[in-house]
Amino acid sequence: MRGQSYVILAIIFVIIVAVFAVTNVDTVEVNYLFWSGEAPLILVILFSVLMGGIITAAVGAVKMFRLQREVRSLKSENKNINSLLEKHGIVLEGDTNPDPKKNN
Repeated sequence: MRGQSYVILAIIFVIIVAVFAVTNVDTVEVNYLFWSGEAPLILVILFSVLMGGIITAAVGAVKMFRLQREVRSLKSENKNINSLLEKHGIVLEGDTNPDPKKNN
């Protein structure tokens, strides 16, 4: 359900940007770092939205990869702790499944 909400919001955002861009078709001067040029405002708007989306996706991907690496590390640490507990015959209080192999 959450994924559908994101898709619906994305479609609404795309429609709003498209309507806004189509109503702004005038040519504008764009100043870059070392030069300037003229471009239709619609292209400037669409390019800005596209670059914002790419940057947002890149930052999100980096965060996702870091979280995946952390999850892998924590699973490995949990596995090591469970093997030590099993080796010493320790059952944690509230553990409904004393055999850690059945959890995997």
